[in-house]
Amino acid sequence: MKLSQFKSPKERREFLEQKLKISLSKISQAFVDEEKDIHCENLIGETTLPLGVAGPLLISYQEKRNEYYLPLATTEGALVASVNRGCKAITLSGGTNIFVEDNGITRGPVFETKNLEESFALKKFIEENFSLIKKEAEKTSSHLKLLRYEIKIIGHLVYLRFFYDTDLAMGMNMATIATQAIVNLIEEKTKIKCIAIAGNFDLDKKAAWLNFSSPRGLSGWGEVFLSNEILKSVLKTTKEKIYQVWSDKNLQGSIISGSLGFNGHFANIMAAFFAATGQDLAHVVEGSLGITTARVDKNGLYFSIYLPSIVLGMIGGGTKLSAKKEAIAITKAKDKKELASILVGGVLAGEISLLASLAEGTLACSHQRLGR
Repeated sequence: MKLSQFKSPKERREFLEQKLKISLSKISQAFVDEEKDIHCENLIGETTLPLGVAGPLLISYQEKRNEYYLPLATTEGALVASVNRGCKAITLSGGTNIFVEDNGITRGPVFETKNLEESFALKKFIEENFSLIKKEAEKTSSHLKLLRYEIKIIGHLVYLRFFYDTDLAMGMNMATIATQAIVNLIEEKTKIKCIAIAGNFDLDKKAAWLNFSSPRGLSGWGEVFLSNEILKSVLKTTKEKIYQVWSDKNLQGSIISGSLGFNGHFANIMAAFFAATGQDLAHVVEGSLGITTARVDKNGLYFSIYLPSIVLGMIGGGTKLSAKKEAIAITKAKDKKELASILVGGVLAGEISLLASLAEGTLACSHQRLGR
């Protein structure tokens, strides 16, 4: 019998227990949400991750200063402690300035034409009929707005990239449905066939320079100035040592590795925050892109980060699960831009603390003490 033929998670668990001769009692205990609220097929229950909290973290965002707490779900010992130390250093330094911009979420279909002449005819159709395309897309949801598009022609292939404002939602499902409506319109009007509604020009869930040069989702910037005193008392190191680790690791080390991100471990904090708040975990790929910058002066160290493509939301998907709702409530964020600002602050805190640990030579002993 197939798993999909069973009518309840309990029946599927019992089938697997008998067939595989194992116990799934803990998975059963973790099952706290109603099946109708969970978007997962062949459901047998839920799994859990240890959930820690870092903070308070003082953030200046949109002309307001508030202290925030960050929920972080992880199995990596020392991660929450490290972010927490970074939060302390930032808060004692007067907080971090955070800026967030919404680029819009993307979906990018690919069309096949007969030749270049037809490819450029399609380009012209889109340019001349954008208002019609926009109207068709926005019929699909009252919460969606088509912002703009990009187009690339490669011979008989035409790649489009549509950018959508999806309000509080992360919005990939909304963007896909809206793009399907656009595809239907283009095919009807031009008789040119769409090969795939997602042609990898989105650029969804993949690491690529396109998400630097033309970001998707939200972009975030954070900065802080760490005084010599804070570097010594909280981070146990000096500005010169951190600066050298930043240069030799984040820059030169990334260059020789061919890395698409010039940072220490953005993905660590991104993954833990996403898991805690019910985000789509695959979008950690875009979140791992980013650049850390540093500058030394006589009074201390200026530190800044840039995350070009943060893909998250406040409603829909996994954010509807009860435990994820509670984790989001910990942040006190009112919208997804504020939620992203808290994440950016956490990434900044984690980046500072890791580079300080490397500079003082305590990474191994910290993981030996907390991570084993």
